[in-house]
Amino acid sequence: MHEVLPGVFHWTSIHPKIGIEVSSYWLDGPGVVLDPLIPADVGLEWFAERSRPPVAVLLSNRHHYRDSGSFVERFGCTVRCNQAGLHEFTHGEAVEGFAIGDVLPGGVIACEFGAICPDDTALYLPDHGAMAFADGLVRGGPHGAGPRLGFVPDILMDTPERTKQLLLEGLRRLASAYAFEHLLLAHGGPVIGDGRRQLEDLLAVGGRTAFEL
Repeated sequence: MHEVLPGVFHWTSIHPKIGIEVSSYWLDGPGVVLDPLIPADVGLEWFAERSRPPVAVLLSNRHHYRDSGSFVERFGCTVRCNQAGLHEFTHGEAVEGFAIGDVLPGGVIACEFGAICPDDTALYLPDHGAMAFADGLVRGGPHGAGPRLGFVPDILMDTPERTKQLLLEGLRRLASAYAFEHLLLAHGGPVIGDGRRQLEDLLAVGGRTAFEL
C-alpha cells in the first residue's frame, strides 16, 4: 500500500482469474475505492481503520468488479459502474449504473472512452489532477512498472485496427478536455508526475502495443 499522491493510495494484487498483478486505488478523504482487489498484506482491516471507511466502489469497467462484493459485505458501500456494463451483473450483485458526465462519489467525473468495450470509462479525479483508466491504456514491463505505455495486444481486441483508432481518438479527446498530469492504470503501475507527457508521446507516435503475450 503506497500513497502515490496526497490522499491517493495504490496497491497491486494477483488477479485470481487471469493470474497477473493488477492495480487498485483508494481515495482516502472521501472513502472511495477504485477497481478493488483486497490487498493481501493488510486486508480489509486497513480500510476499517481509516478516518472514513469505504462508502463507494467505482469500477472503470464491468470486468473490474473483482473483490467489490467483499467491500459491500463488510462496509455496506455502494458499487457504481457505467450503465452500459450493468448486463454483466446477473448474480445478485448490487451495482448501480452511472452515465458519462456524472459526478461520482469523491468528486470523480465519469469520462467517455469506450473503445475497448462500451462501458470502458476513464475516471477523472480533478482534486488530484489524475485520470484513471481501465483497459484502454496500460503499461508493460515487470508487474506493470516498465516504461512502455500503450495498448493491450491485438489478440485482446475484436477489431484491432479499428479499436486502436478509437483508442487514439479517445485519448486525444481526454487530453484536450481535462487537466491532468498523473495516470492511474488498472493494468500497470501509476504514472505520477509526467503522465500527460507520456500520453502525448504515445499519441505522437500513433499508438503502440504496451506488451506482448
